[in-house]
Amino acid sequence: MSKLESQSHQYTPYDQIDKEQLKKDIEEAKETIGAPSEEDFQHLLKMERWGRIATASGFALILIIALMELSAGGISGFVFWPLAIVAAVLISTGNVGRWANVTHPVLHGAYDKVPNIPNKYKKKYYAQGSRRYLDWLDWIKPDAWMYEHNIMHHYHLGEVDDPDNVERNMQWLIQSKTPMWLRRIFVYVFAGTWKFTYYAPNTLRILRNKKLKEDNKMEILDYEYDPRKPFGFELWWDYYIPYFSVHFILIPALFLPLGVSAVITALIVLVIAEFFANLHSFLVIVPNHSAEDIYMFNEPYKGTGEFYLRQIMGSVNYNTGSDLIDYAHGFLNYQVEHHIFPDMPLSFYQKTQPLIKDICKKHNLEYRQESVFKRMSMTIDLMVGKTKLLRVDGV
Repeated sequence: MSKLESQSHQYTPYDQIDKEQLKKDIEEAKETIGAPSEEDFQHLLKMERWGRIATASGFALILIIALMELSAGGISGFVFWPLAIVAAVLISTGNVGRWANVTHPVLHGAYDKVPNIPNKYKKKYYAQGSRRYLDWLDWIKPDAWMYEHNIMHHYHLGEVDDPDNVERNMQWLIQSKTPMWLRRIFVYVFAGTWKFTYYAPNTLRILRNKKLKEDNKMEILDYEYDPRKPFGFELWWDYYIPYFSVHFILIPALFLPLGVSAVITALIVLVIAEFFANLHSFLVIVPNHSAEDIYMFNEPYKGTGEFYLRQIMGSVNYNTGSDLIDYAHGFLNYQVEHHIFPDMPLSFYQKTQPLIKDICKKHNLEYRQESVFKRMSMTIDLMVGKTKLLRVDGV
């Protein structure tokens, strides 16, 4: 449905939706799909293989570049940069795929109920302790991300307590006197660095706030990057240093037998890949709940039916269609279905989408689904203060 059609169509107001019937319809739809099975797990393994193939191909290309430099005594920029960019794209694709297509569902416990599944694919074991270095080593610490994302974001969607409420998080920029063109430049730069400038400190802050609240102490209101202070020390020691040392020191050093130039080549490619991974993840994650047609709420939901309603009204899907399309989107193109059923396998969302669409039509609810690039443009408008989220009166 186009934006013009959406504006001309009168959807049922929030307070007039039969939330109990909505709950019944959604849960009946879930029952028709059935419990997670070996088929769902094999689908996950296929998505994991795709990511590993992309990563391995990227590093293989770095090796080819290094061997070309070694045998020819150097290669021209016309050869080096295209190969380096392709290698960076492959590595970044594997990086985002590991987070979105494997880590995300596994840490939601999406495959825990699959019979005889290996422990390493269960929420309790995945990326825990030393397995962080094997399963998912990134700027973000797994336990902090699980609490920030699985609990605070999913069960406070669009509320003040939602740590990923973009409009609220960007108020410092929106309320500033910064020219609009400069605000947009900032957003573009931020998108290329957001995993370590936003996600790492924000997930730590949310986790520490939880512990402080439990101890009846004051909240940490701001990030603190100073390594001489507790927050800053933990941020550097547990978040930044592990990923940086492995990704930008250890891995490039593995190319040292081929010469210093090979190490430099690997480092260049990995820095570019990191920038691409930030852009890619920003593109598929941030627009899911951020635009002028998305709702925010002033009070917590009451009951499962209202929870389901808010996930529909507070989320948007991107284009879907095949495993390849879905992989490129990190399966975040099924955000409505994922927020309704956060602990279900990736393949479950492909099966559930037409059912949820029909339920929305039955209840006269808007089911948003558009190109990720269009949604990104709308998100940027929100981030710079050109537009605002919708409010539900009294909610």
